[in-house]
Amino acid sequence: MVPLKDENPIQITPYVTYALIIINLLVFGYELTLSPAELQGFLQVFAIIPRELTLNLQGVAINQPVPELLTLITSQFLHAGFAHVGFNMWFLWIFGNNIEEELGGFKYLVFYLLCGVLAGFTQWFFSAQSVIPSLGASGAIAGVLGAYVLKFPKAVIVTFVPIGIFPFFPRIPAIFFLGFWFVQQLFSGFAMLETTAHVGMEEGGVAYWAHAGGFVYGAIFGPLLGLFNDD
Repeated sequence: MVPLKDENPIQITPYVTYALIIINLLVFGYELTLSPAELQGFLQVFAIIPRELTLNLQGVAINQPVPELLTLITSQFLHAGFAHVGFNMWFLWIFGNNIEEELGGFKYLVFYLLCGVLAGFTQWFFSAQSVIPSLGASGAIAGVLGAYVLKFPKAVIVTFVPIGIFPFFPRIPAIFFLGFWFVQQLFSGFAMLETTAHVGMEEGGVAYWAHAGGFVYGAIFGPLLGLFNDD
Protein backbone atom coordinates (compact mmCIF):
# COMPACT_ATOMS: atom_id res chain seq x y z
CA MET A 1 0.00 0.00 0.00
CA VAL A 2 1.53 3.30 -1.16
CA PRO A 3 -0.07 6.76 -1.29
CA LEU A 4 0.40 8.83 -4.45
CA LYS A 5 -0.19 12.58 -4.05
CA ASP A 6 -0.59 15.38 -6.55
CA GLU A 7 1.14 17.80 -4.16
CA ASN A 8 4.89 18.43 -4.09
CA PRO A 9 7.05 15.59 -2.74
CA ILE A 10 8.37 15.57 0.80
CA GLN A 11 10.85 18.43 1.30
CA ILE A 12 11.96 17.66 4.84
CA THR A 13 13.31 14.58 6.58
CA PRO A 14 10.56 13.23 8.89
CA TYR A 15 12.83 12.80 11.91
CA VAL A 16 9.97 12.51 14.41
CA THR A 17 8.27 9.77 12.41
CA TYR A 18 11.56 7.90 12.14
CA ALA A 19 12.18 8.34 15.89
CA LEU A 20 8.70 7.07 16.79
CA ILE A 21 9.19 3.99 14.63
CA ILE A 22 12.62 3.28 16.13
CA ILE A 23 11.38 3.69 19.71
CA ASN A 24 8.41 1.40 19.08
CA LEU A 25 10.66 -1.26 17.56
CA LEU A 26 13.20 -1.00 20.38
CA VAL A 27 10.49 -1.37 23.03
CA PHE A 28 9.02 -4.34 21.18
CA GLY A 29 12.48 -5.87 20.96
CA TYR A 30 12.78 -5.49 24.72
CA GLU A 31 9.38 -7.17 25.19
CA LEU A 32 10.69 -10.16 23.26
CA THR A 33 13.51 -10.62 25.79
CA LEU A 34 11.08 -11.00 28.70
CA SER A 35 9.71 -14.24 30.05
CA PRO A 36 5.89 -14.60 30.00
CA ALA A 37 5.70 -13.68 33.69
CA GLU A 38 8.03 -10.71 33.25
CA LEU A 39 6.10 -9.53 30.21
CA GLN A 40 2.81 -9.70 32.09
CA GLY A 41 4.32 -7.60 34.89
CA PHE A 42 5.74 -5.13 32.36
CA LEU A 43 2.35 -4.67 30.69
CA GLN A 44 0.61 -4.32 34.04
CA VAL A 45 2.85 -1.35 34.78
CA PHE A 46 3.11 0.42 31.41
CA ALA A 47 -0.10 -0.52 29.55
CA ILE A 48 -3.50 1.00 30.28
CA ILE A 49 -5.46 -1.10 32.75
CA PRO A 50 -8.97 0.36 32.34
CA ARG A 51 -10.19 -0.58 35.82
CA GLU A 52 -7.11 0.94 37.44
CA LEU A 53 -7.56 4.11 35.38
CA THR A 54 -11.21 4.24 36.50
CA LEU A 55 -10.20 3.97 40.15
CA ASN A 56 -7.47 6.56 39.67
CA LEU A 57 -9.91 9.04 38.15
CA GLN A 58 -12.22 8.43 41.12
CA GLY A 59 -9.41 9.46 43.46
CA VAL A 60 -8.47 5.96 44.60
CA ALA A 61 -4.71 5.51 45.04
CA ILE A 62 -3.24 2.80 42.81
CA ASN A 63 -0.06 1.16 44.05
CA GLN A 64 1.85 1.25 40.76
CA PRO A 65 5.33 2.67 40.05
CA VAL A 66 3.94 4.48 36.96
CA PRO A 67 0.96 6.84 37.47
CA GLU A 68 -2.05 5.40 35.67
CA LEU A 69 -2.64 8.60 33.69
CA LEU A 70 0.92 8.36 32.36
CA THR A 71 0.13 4.93 30.88
CA LEU A 72 -2.01 6.77 28.32
CA ILE A 73 1.37 7.70 26.80
CA THR A 74 3.57 4.73 27.69
CA SER A 75 0.98 2.28 26.32
CA GLN A 76 1.38 3.86 22.88
CA PHE A 77 4.85 2.30 22.60
CA LEU A 78 3.84 -1.26 23.51
CA HIS A 79 2.67 -3.94 21.08
CA ALA A 80 1.10 -7.35 21.34
CA GLY A 81 2.95 -9.27 18.64
CA PHE A 82 4.79 -9.07 15.31
CA ALA A 83 1.66 -8.41 13.24
CA HIS A 84 0.52 -5.71 15.67
CA VAL A 85 3.77 -3.75 15.60
CA GLY A 86 4.40 -4.51 11.91
CA PHE A 87 1.11 -3.12 10.59
CA ASN A 88 1.23 -0.11 12.92
CA MET A 89 4.75 0.87 11.89
CA TRP A 90 3.91 0.28 8.22
CA PHE A 91 0.97 2.70 8.40
CA LEU A 92 3.05 5.21 10.38
CA TRP A 93 5.86 5.01 7.81
CA ILE A 94 3.46 5.52 4.87
CA PHE A 95 1.26 8.31 6.23
CA GLY A 96 3.16 9.89 9.13
CA ASN A 97 5.87 11.65 7.10
CA ASN A 98 3.28 13.60 5.08
CA ILE A 99 1.56 14.92 8.20
CA GLU A 100 4.89 15.72 9.87
CA GLU A 101 5.84 17.81 6.82
CA GLU A 102 2.62 19.80 7.13
CA LEU A 103 2.70 20.37 10.89
CA GLY A 104 6.41 20.52 11.57
CA GLY A 105 8.24 18.18 13.92
CA PHE A 106 7.24 19.60 17.32
CA LYS A 107 3.56 20.13 16.57
CA TYR A 108 3.43 16.74 14.87
CA LEU A 109 4.78 15.04 18.00
CA VAL A 110 2.23 16.88 20.18
CA PHE A 111 -0.50 15.94 17.70
CA TYR A 112 0.54 12.27 17.63
CA LEU A 113 0.71 11.85 21.40
CA LEU A 114 -2.50 13.83 21.97
CA CYS A 115 -4.43 11.65 19.52
CA GLY A 116 -3.03 8.56 21.24
CA VAL A 117 -4.03 9.80 24.70
CA LEU A 118 -7.57 10.72 23.61
CA ALA A 119 -7.91 7.43 21.71
CA GLY A 120 -6.92 5.62 24.90
CA PHE A 121 -9.57 7.54 26.83
CA THR A 122 -12.16 6.61 24.17
CA GLN A 123 -11.38 2.91 24.49
CA TRP A 124 -11.42 3.22 28.29
CA PHE A 125 -14.88 4.83 28.18
CA PHE A 126 -16.32 1.67 26.62
CA SER A 127 -14.43 -0.78 28.85
CA ALA A 128 -13.97 1.10 32.12
CA GLN A 129 -14.07 -2.01 34.33
CA SER A 130 -11.82 -4.22 32.23
CA VAL A 131 -8.61 -5.58 33.76
CA ILE A 132 -7.13 -6.52 30.37
CA PRO A 133 -4.13 -4.34 29.40
CA SER A 134 -4.79 -1.96 26.52
CA LEU A 135 -1.76 -1.10 24.41
CA GLY A 136 -0.47 -0.11 21.01
CA ALA A 137 0.21 2.86 18.74
CA SER A 138 -2.99 2.27 16.75
CA GLY A 139 -4.96 5.15 18.29
CA ALA A 140 -2.23 7.70 17.60
CA ILE A 141 -1.72 6.39 14.07
CA ALA A 142 -5.48 6.54 13.48
CA GLY A 143 -5.16 10.24 14.31
CA VAL A 144 -2.55 10.55 11.56
CA LEU A 145 -4.98 8.88 9.15
CA GLY A 146 -7.76 11.27 10.14
CA ALA A 147 -5.55 14.25 9.39
CA TYR A 148 -4.27 12.68 6.18
CA VAL A 149 -7.69 12.14 4.66
CA LEU A 150 -8.53 15.82 5.25
CA LYS A 151 -5.27 17.17 3.86
CA PHE A 152 -4.88 14.79 0.94
CA PRO A 153 -8.39 13.63 -0.07
CA LYS A 154 -7.32 13.35 -3.71
CA ALA A 155 -4.30 11.20 -2.95
CA VAL A 156 -4.43 7.71 -4.44
CA ILE A 157 -3.68 4.63 -2.34
CA VAL A 158 -2.09 1.83 -4.37
CA THR A 159 -3.17 -1.43 -2.73
CA PHE A 160 -2.34 -5.07 -3.32
CA VAL A 161 -5.16 -7.57 -3.88
CA PRO A 162 -4.29 -11.17 -4.85
CA ILE A 163 -6.75 -12.71 -7.29
CA GLY A 164 -5.84 -16.37 -7.35
CA ILE A 165 -2.19 -16.48 -8.34
CA PHE A 166 -2.34 -13.09 -10.05
CA PRO A 167 -1.48 -9.84 -8.26
CA PHE A 168 -3.84 -6.91 -8.68
CA PHE A 169 -2.93 -3.35 -7.74
CA PRO A 170 -6.07 -1.21 -7.62
CA ARG A 171 -5.73 2.52 -7.03
CA ILE A 172 -8.24 3.80 -4.50
CA PRO A 173 -8.77 7.47 -3.55
CA ALA A 174 -7.59 8.07 0.01
CA ILE A 175 -10.94 9.54 1.01
CA PHE A 176 -12.66 6.25 0.13
CA PHE A 177 -9.95 3.93 1.43
CA LEU A 178 -9.54 5.64 4.82
CA GLY A 179 -13.23 6.56 5.02
CA PHE A 180 -14.16 2.89 4.64
CA TRP A 181 -11.54 1.98 7.27
CA PHE A 182 -13.07 4.46 9.72
CA VAL A 183 -16.64 3.23 9.15
CA GLN A 184 -15.41 -0.34 9.62
CA GLN A 185 -13.84 0.55 12.98
CA LEU A 186 -17.02 2.35 14.06
CA PHE A 187 -19.36 -0.52 13.24
CA SER A 188 -16.95 -3.06 14.73
CA GLY A 189 -16.83 -1.00 17.92
CA PHE A 190 -20.60 -1.13 18.25
CA ALA A 191 -20.53 -4.87 17.55
CA MET A 192 -17.97 -5.37 20.33
CA LEU A 193 -19.92 -3.49 23.00
CA GLU A 194 -21.33 -6.72 24.43
CA THR A 195 -18.07 -8.65 24.28
CA THR A 196 -14.69 -8.46 25.99
CA ALA A 197 -11.75 -7.49 23.80
CA HIS A 198 -8.60 -9.25 24.95
CA VAL A 199 -5.35 -7.60 23.98
CA GLY A 200 -2.26 -9.61 24.82
CA MET A 201 0.66 -11.45 23.36
CA GLU A 202 -1.24 -14.71 22.97
CA GLU A 203 -4.89 -13.81 22.70
CA GLY A 204 -5.65 -10.62 20.83
CA GLY A 205 -8.58 -8.39 20.12
CA VAL A 206 -8.80 -5.04 18.40
CA ALA A 207 -9.37 -1.71 20.17
CA TYR A 208 -11.91 -0.49 17.61
CA TRP A 209 -13.04 2.46 19.70
CA ALA A 210 -9.46 3.67 20.06
CA HIS A 211 -9.11 3.52 16.28
CA ALA A 212 -12.37 5.32 15.56
CA GLY A 213 -11.73 7.89 18.29
CA GLY A 214 -8.16 8.53 17.18
CA PHE A 215 -9.33 9.08 13.60
CA VAL A 216 -11.88 11.69 14.71
CA TYR A 217 -9.41 13.46 16.99
CA GLY A 218 -6.87 13.57 14.18
CA ALA A 219 -9.42 15.20 11.89
CA ILE A 220 -10.15 17.77 14.63
CA PHE A 221 -6.69 18.59 15.95
CA GLY A 222 -4.82 18.44 12.64
CA PRO A 223 -6.48 21.65 11.36
CA LEU A 224 -6.28 23.28 14.80
CA LEU A 225 -2.51 22.75 14.85
CA GLY A 226 -2.00 24.21 11.38
CA LEU A 227 -2.61 21.42 8.88
CA PHE A 228 -3.94 23.89 6.32
CA ASN A 229 -1.79 26.93 7.14
CA ASP A 230 0.04 26.82 3.81
CA ASP A 231 -3.13 26.57 1.73
